[in-house]
Amino acid sequence: MAQDVSFAWDMDSLNKAYRQGYMAGVMGPDQRKCPYIGEIVEAAWEAGWEDGKDVALLDQHRRLAS
Repeated sequence: MAQDVSFAWDMDSLNKAYRQGYMAGVMGPDQRKCPYIGEIVEAAWEAGWEDGKDVALLDQHRRLAS
């Protein structure tokens, strides 16, 4: 369910959005599945997703190389 925190974000909510995005990126869901509404908190989730996806791809390349 989407959470509208567009006007009520703080560092804790941004960190939470980032962590959730990171886990989503590692696990593989599509980036368009962001559960947040609001430009700033969506950007935090997407940044986490991108970082998580990068880690997942790096891990995949390492496993294939070994």
